[in-house]
Amino acid sequence: MTAIERSRTVAVIGAGTMGQGIAQVALLAGHRVLIHDIDAALSADGVSMVQDRVERMAAKGRLDRAEAEDAIGRIDSAGTLADLAGAALVIEAIVENVAVKNALFKALEEVVSPDALLATNTSSLSVTELAAGLAHPGRFLGLHFFNPAPLLPLVEVVSGFATDPAAAERAYRTVLGWGKTPVRCADTPGFIVNRIARPFYAEAFAVYEEQGADPATIDAVLRESGGFKMGPFQLTDLIGQDVNEAVTRSVWESFFRSPKFTPSLAQRRLVQSGRLGRKSGHGWYPYGPDAQVPGPHTAGPEDAPEKVTVVGDLGPAAELAELMEEAGIAVKSTEHGGPYIQLPGDGQLVLADGKTSVEFTDVVYFDLALDYRGATRIALSAGTDTSERTLAEAIGLFQKLGKRVSVIGDVPGMIVARTVAMLIDLTADAVARGVASAEDIDTAMRLGVNYPLGPSEWHDRLGRDWAYDLLHHLDERCPGGRYAPSLALFKLGYEADGDEDDTVDDTGETE
Repeated sequence: MTAIERSRTVAVIGAGTMGQGIAQVALLAGHRVLIHDIDAALSADGVSMVQDRVERMAAKGRLDRAEAEDAIGRIDSAGTLADLAGAALVIEAIVENVAVKNALFKALEEVVSPDALLATNTSSLSVTELAAGLAHPGRFLGLHFFNPAPLLPLVEVVSGFATDPAAAERAYRTVLGWGKTPVRCADTPGFIVNRIARPFYAEAFAVYEEQGADPATIDAVLRESGGFKMGPFQLTDLIGQDVNEAVTRSVWESFFRSPKFTPSLAQRRLVQSGRLGRKSGHGWYPYGPDAQVPGPHTAGPEDAPEKVTVVGDLGPAAELAELMEEAGIAVKSTEHGGPYIQLPGDGQLVLADGKTSVEFTDVVYFDLALDYRGATRIALSAGTDTSERTLAEAIGLFQKLGKRVSVIGDVPGMIVARTVAMLIDLTADAVARGVASAEDIDTAMRLGVNYPLGPSEWHDRLGRDWAYDLLHHLDERCPGGRYAPSLALFKLGYEADGDEDDTVDDTGETE
């Protein structure tokens, strides 16, 4: 199946920001483009806005002058749906309302040719439901661009229950030819990005609700330790608390109120109070010229221990042994027991594993980092029985490694670790259910929301049992199903053991 020929017309319905962006992408790919809006004045304005952007690109040297002039001459407004009769692809980018969209596509079916593709840019509605009632639902699919469409490379190509595979493949190849990075996805609530990304927000809000840390500290830890470009409190203020909460609530409702997607009460209160983020002047943070934006909690200076013992294999944190030696801390290693770092005062420094410090006599937990060498901040948590000396030694150790230290409450899984584990689990479950491939999910999360690694890449780096074990411990301490590891994640551990010759005898016992 080949892409739609450049000589064919692409139509965009909806002259708003997203519609204009999609029109610009198709235009610069070489198509003739028509923009239609129920308001003819908006259609004309949309065309003018796209032409102005193309002109500015040429003026800045980002586009050849002849190409720009040619493109400017290939875009026009369409006064009626009948004017779209020759379009090979019609992409809708109008209000998120099922009834309105259904009526539009039924009307389009009476106009366009039998081989034309019909696509919706919806980010939250069911592609399957939008195709309901169409005479030819096989040619209907989702093309979910990300805003701003001309700049962001990702496009989710969503197949509804009735979408013809050939239509989806034609759309995929067309978008690929436009210079975008398409990913294939089945019709599921939130598609890929809005489904998989929920824990990035939900776990941060949960830590806040559990009095584990304040928004500024949680954001800083996820940025400076986890490698994420923005923290969830900062990001939702930018998106708009009402918009972000609406997506979360939509996914939760669509999954029959699964505890995996439970919305945040704290965010609900924020929306109810009108604190919607940057657009309202206040969200999790205040905005404006006189706003006093709080900074993250950072521990004061402490003396580093002169020597430590690394007990067992630190797994994802194994790099710390080398870093401590480089910093002048004497490191002794023993293979038996652990895994933990034995401090001089007999306390233990343990990588977050879903348990809590209060369960042990003298333990400080430290959070997961994308890269312990490159991380600039590390979170620590201590229980009521943790000695002041042990906590001070733990703080001093990481400060000696050049890290800022944030001490948070004794919450299981801490911040980065529980977030990453949940992302891995939702990805494993989505792959097992045929939503998308692991590779496409990784691509979507890196390009769609700028994650430092895709969830499956995290899983490969951290080890086959890491996420499962952490979530199992979290589920024991926070029962209710939110943290119960999926069957798919459980199976991944066994698939990784494929080289081991385990057999089952006639009694069902493993030999």
